[in-house]
Amino acid sequence: MDLVLTITVNPALDISATAPQVLPGPKLRLDQPRAEPGGGGVNVSRAVRLLGGQTRALVALGGATGARLQALLAAEGVEAQVIPLPGETRETLNVTDASTGAQFRFVLPGPVWDEALEQAALAQCRDSLGPGMICVLSGSQPPGMSSRFASDLARAAGQTGARLIVDTSGPALEALARSPEAGAAPHVLRMNRAEAEELSGTSHDSPAATATAAQAMVRAGVADCVILARGAEGSVLATADGAWHASPPPVAVVSAVGAGDSFTGALALAMARGQGWPQALELATAAAAAAVTTPATALCPLDLTEALLPLCKAQPLSPA
Repeated sequence: MDLVLTITVNPALDISATAPQVLPGPKLRLDQPRAEPGGGGVNVSRAVRLLGGQTRALVALGGATGARLQALLAAEGVEAQVIPLPGETRETLNVTDASTGAQFRFVLPGPVWDEALEQAALAQCRDSLGPGMICVLSGSQPPGMSSRFASDLARAAGQTGARLIVDTSGPALEALARSPEAGAAPHVLRMNRAEAEELSGTSHDSPAATATAAQAMVRAGVADCVILARGAEGSVLATADGAWHASPPPVAVVSAVGAGDSFTGALALAMARGQGWPQALELATAAAAAAVTTPATALCPLDLTEALLPLCKAQPLSPA
């Protein structure tokens, strides 16, 4: 079964619009806004659905904004299981300057979490996990959440036989990568090149150098598989048994928003379908390339992803 469970603790209602020009001072008249459900795991579920997979989104939602986000998810065929959130779900505003094509992204904070809310959410996540399930924790953490949440979830996943993919940032990523704990490491950890270079203290000036850094993390027990994104150069995936690099073909970039979530969604779907690491990396790379051709927070069209897939071959790497 190709069901992918996603977990989003800091979702957002994404509002996108365009202004003739973005300048300080005068009122900026926007065109008709577009509202979409957002947040890392939410977008991963949307990508899985677009690619023909089955998904369930476990999402922290509250207030009228949360209800609107849930309704938008339902309209896209994504089942949402709600983690009750006190207060209002946050919003983001993405404004495109029509004169330059530049994008301005305004991100509001969500409600502040406390220990009781975090533990209740963790218990709900644990109850949703099962043997063999592919689970994705993606996106930023809300204010007040401890940096241990991802590690605690990874431990719960291991205890239930689920395979957890983590794509996060900030203190949560540092806690996973700098201080790995036995039994509390995710199955897959994804990060970008800048984050990986900061963690390793070295420059990854080639895919081979990136593979060296990724396999060092695997040997240190950070995750069974580490994926390091290199932007337009694609991504490097490393396990204890090997490393691969897949790069996308040239495409017309409309918006980079959603590329990472499309990558993670496609990777999770490939894993749920039993595909190997090279094939999963190829599908993920094709989905990310397809996503950048779409406007605002739109994701990866299935037809374009399938068309790009043969052009995203995963090549074995020898670490530098």
